[in-house]
Amino acid sequence: MNFISTPIPDLTVIEPQIWKDERGFFIETYNEKSFKAHGIDETFVQDNLSYSQKGVLRGMHAQAGENAQGKLVRVLRGRVLDVAVDIRRGSETYGQSFSIILDEYQAKSLWIPPGFLHGFLALENDTIFTYKVTGFYDRSGEVGVRWNDPDLNIDWPIREEELIVSEKDRQLPLLSDMANPF
Repeated sequence: MNFISTPIPDLTVIEPQIWKDERGFFIETYNEKSFKAHGIDETFVQDNLSYSQKGVLRGMHAQAGENAQGKLVRVLRGRVLDVAVDIRRGSETYGQSFSIILDEYQAKSLWIPPGFLHGFLALENDTIFTYKVTGFYDRSGEVGVRWNDPDLNIDWPIREEELIVSEKDRQLPLLSDMANPF
């Protein structure tokens, strides 16, 4: 596995080795030793999976408090634009975002530590997205920011009127109005 630093400290792209032959392929998606050797020494306590059609936008979310979540995310089928935003108070990259295309073919993962908002846009129908998380789901720790906050300046590649966004996500505050728990 290659561990690739991003412009935002602690946010890491993980690029697996893919072994292909006439039968298909094999990928190692997680290896505790390799992750620890690259500074990701976390215990994953829950796996989540979502299924989305093209144009579904989920985000921007984080979980704080006792069950603050770090997330290891990847696509099992389809393709997404995956976005993480640093909301760690005092961080030199506070409010900055990082975007990457994740798909089933390159099988890259993104490590998003606690203190980041996360969201993604499905770019293909029947997209299956998986998360390994470091904290159990805790409704009381949910925080979020509106996906189209102009201060975030995220370039979503689908026109706004074509996006499928939950009512809950449409009601999220702007970053400047959020009570930041990080």
